[in-house]
Amino acid sequence: MKSTGIVRKVDELGRIVLPIELRRTLDIAEKDSMEIYIEGDSIILKKFQPACIFCDSSRDIINYRGKNVCSDCIRMLEEKL
Repeated sequence: MKSTGIVRKVDELGRIVLPIELRRTLDIAEKDSMEIYIEGDSIILKKFQPACIFCDSSRDIINYRGKNVCSDCIRMLEEKL
C-alpha cells in the first residue's frame, strides 16, 4: 500500500473528506458510490464499478432488467439461443 502523507480527522458523524487532489487523480466525482473493504486492520475505499453477474468483468456493462451483464456474456447468451 502506498502512503499519500495526507491525514484527516473523523468528524462526529464518522465522516472523512477525501482531498480534491485524490478525487481528481482517481476520477471520483460527487455522488459516486464507493465500496468499503477491510483487509486486516486497514480500511480500503474503492470507486464502485458495476460488474457482470456472470463473469465479474466491469467492461462494457449493460443493465438489463436490473442486472449488469457485459457485452461478451450477452454475445455468448445470444449464440446459445
